[in-house]
Amino acid sequence: MAKSIAIVAGSYHRELVEKMVEKAKLVASDNNLLVEEINWVPGSMEVPLQIKRLFLRESIDGAAVLGIIENGETKHGLVMGQAVTSSLVDLQLASMKPIGFGIIGPGANPEHLDDRLLPYAENAILALSEMLSN
Repeated sequence: MAKSIAIVAGSYHRELVEKMVEKAKLVASDNNLLVEEINWVPGSMEVPLQIKRLFLRESIDGAAVLGIIENGETKHGLVMGQAVTSSLVDLQLASMKPIGFGIIGPGANPEHLDDRLLPYAENAILALSEMLSN
């Protein structure tokens, strides 16, 4: 029986992240995962809240997060990346539902993105699939 997942994607770099979402959907289908819902949020900061909302539904078995935290002139991205990652780990442990992590960065430069978009999306779904099979 297929497991039902959600994808939460940051829209700050929407054109690029849409490529990640499309790859994630293909990999999910290939791994017997049903993408029940795709949610777009403004950026990485909003991802944990949206995941928590989705995890309140019994029908959602897990989620994948996709996005980009770019390199900036300050340490804002680093702080954001640490806060978001920590929150997502806490959500996994509290809910006992896995989260596939496909956020590029923090510290991503434009030249890093093209080579990472599809592999990060694929790896997020593959990790989620493996955890849902355990």
